[in-house]
Amino acid sequence: MVKSISYSQDEILQNIIKLYIGKEDGCTFQVDPCYSKGNFYKKIRTPQFCFDIEPQLPFVKKCDCRHLPFGEETIESIIFDPPFLATKGPSLNKCDNNNHINKRFGVYSSEKELFQMYKDSIEEFNRILVNDGILVVKIQDKISSGTQYLSHVAIINFCNQLGLYCEDIFVLLAKSRLVAGWQVKNQKHSRKFHSYFLVFRKNSKKCEKVLKEMYYNE
Repeated sequence: MVKSISYSQDEILQNIIKLYIGKEDGCTFQVDPCYSKGNFYKKIRTPQFCFDIEPQLPFVKKCDCRHLPFGEETIESIIFDPPFLATKGPSLNKCDNNNHINKRFGVYSSEKELFQMYKDSIEEFNRILVNDGILVVKIQDKISSGTQYLSHVAIINFCNQLGLYCEDIFVLLAKSRLVAGWQVKNQKHSRKFHSYFLVFRKNSKKCEKVLKEMYYNE
């Protein structure tokens, strides 16, 4: 039985492949446009095409995920693990020895830039995906300057507008999280111990049908 929650990222990825990519051994995603160090690929195969804006491994090609080198409707599956942080506050202080988060993840200077990157990237993925192609997005909600940003909702809304139907949602639970020292002293919201793997299928008719039934049924 495939469950919607897990403490194991590997388990979630294996289950997504089993349900949506292919049941044969060795099936994997076709494109990863934000490969980084390849932490997804401990128990599943590396994708056929791997990109990053700042490649860290020799086989990863330098490319902006908003401008991928593929023609329209040529790709069957994409997995997208974008940056999720944006702030102008104290967490940008690279000299803070307790700031493990920014040493590990990229940070945008504003929420507007971050969410515009999400929107532009999804538009590009929609361009290259074949009909019924699969897009998987790993995303985490966030607090910035005292404001709650439901990033997974924004991603779903961007996808809905393009006809990318949300097939599934997996929740990755964490037993511990990286926390900057200043965040502990100034905590005003619950610390998030979960992130999402959102599974979308390019199917405008199904997306339109579901949205109509949910929001416009008379």
